[in-house]
Amino acid sequence: MDLNTCVAAITGGAGGLGAATARHIAAAGGRVAILDLDGDRGRALADEVGGTFHSLDVTDAAACADVLAEVAGDGRLDLMVNCAGIAPGAKTVGKHGAHDPALFQKTIAINLLGTFNCASAAAAIMARQDGRGPDAERGVIVNTASVAAFEGQIGQVAYAASKGGVAGMTLPMARDLAGLGIRVVAIAPGLFLTPMLEGLPQEVQDSLGAQVPYPSRLGKPAEFAMLVGQVAENTMLNGTVLRLDGAIRMAPR
Repeated sequence: MDLNTCVAAITGGAGGLGAATARHIAAAGGRVAILDLDGDRGRALADEVGGTFHSLDVTDAAACADVLAEVAGDGRLDLMVNCAGIAPGAKTVGKHGAHDPALFQKTIAINLLGTFNCASAAAAIMARQDGRGPDAERGVIVNTASVAAFEGQIGQVAYAASKGGVAGMTLPMARDLAGLGIRVVAIAPGLFLTPMLEGLPQEVQDSLGAQVPYPSRLGKPAEFAMLVGQVAENTMLNGTVLRLDGAIRMAPR
């Protein structure tokens, strides 16, 4: 895929990993649609990168289909990047008793079902458009998992379950869509300097970064965005989960 000519939709695009991805694709010449619930930041970023903003609750499957159809319009949707997600902290049994089932369901709804809703709706659009290049590629879907999918820490039972689902559906989804010329890849970031970590004191950020074998620092959202671009451009990347983590393996806490 040529980023210079692609049309990309990015959930969670108003901040963090999604915003960095929007900037990367726009800088490469692509047209970017930012899908998020944060209208103020989403519209500001859309203006910055010359893209469009679309308010979207990813847990609403019908809304996902409608918004992505709006993004494609009478043209194409080449790249779907799913970055929307939440990361609550709660133990299976905590000081106040059992894990709140509503919080668990919300985490699954946003992180896993939201990813599936946009991926499947995007694939339906991609399947109807012409293939491009020597491999007749119709589109690429990049989903965001996490190292927590493999090494969930104490208090991450809901988050790890949701991201484990994203990792687990990567290969079967890629196999489902292979005959249509659509690729599916998941990226599993480690410790990245997202808005959640940016709010921590600098000494805490430094302590977290020191846990990473090399480079011993927090990942930069631009490095995640760079990998999204590389996935889009390398047609042989398909059906796999790519760890982007500086070789970290998470301890229990």
